[in-house]
Amino acid sequence: MSTAPLLVVHRDKELMARAAAARLITGIVDAQAARGSASVVLTGGRNGNGLLAALAAAPARDAVDWSRLDLWWGDERFLPEGDPDRNVTQAREALLDAVPLDPERVHAMPASDGPHGPDVDAAAAAYAEELAAAGGPVPAFDVLMLGVGPDTHVASLFPGLPAVRERERTVVGVQDAPKPPPTRITLTLPAIRAAREVWLLAAGEDKAEAAATALSGTAEAEVPAALAKGRNRTLWLLDRAAASKLRSPSGV
Repeated sequence: MSTAPLLVVHRDKELMARAAAARLITGIVDAQAARGSASVVLTGGRNGNGLLAALAAAPARDAVDWSRLDLWWGDERFLPEGDPDRNVTQAREALLDAVPLDPERVHAMPASDGPHGPDVDAAAAAYAEELAAAGGPVPAFDVLMLGVGPDTHVASLFPGLPAVRERERTVVGVQDAPKPPPTRITLTLPAIRAAREVWLLAAGEDKAEAAATALSGTAEAEVPAALAKGRNRTLWLLDRAAASKLRSPSGV
């Protein structure tokens, strides 16, 4: 398990998105050179989608062999296929439809009108089986990205809810999320911590308190973002606004 997280603070959210996209391209290319393929876990929200849009616009995006990339999701809103609020729908609009991915390697979480119907727990179990089939209990993700909520939630692991305390299952259904929609599917901490690198993205003044709390090293049990760590590296990517309450922010 990696030790202290590394912090990179950028001037603003636009620069953060472009720099993170460049970093991700490098990470994918390096993983493909070393192992033949790469495995990345995407995150939704404004920062996750901003990164994908920046990647779509990056001249270096063609350095990636998109046919040898597996994409997974850290969480998903349990809504019908194609719903504009689903993370996969937003990811397709931001990037996925513009690059030559292998459809078999795009592992979207089940929709509420999928084969499991409205049974979110069955849908979560099915995604856990898909992960296990790719190299169980979960693949060795090269990069797993997470947005950080103002309440310090990551994926759909919210402070105080049972999903944060899950230590056996890799994917669970959430039915009482405090942020709409209340029904979601999420990776758990055991799955997140299997990643080689975990990147936490936070931009904006509304994320400053959450970043400061998560990086303070205290009260981890009630701070999901503090519990999200990579095996080799944990990287926090912030803009200056999100870093404004850190004790000693450094940046570029």
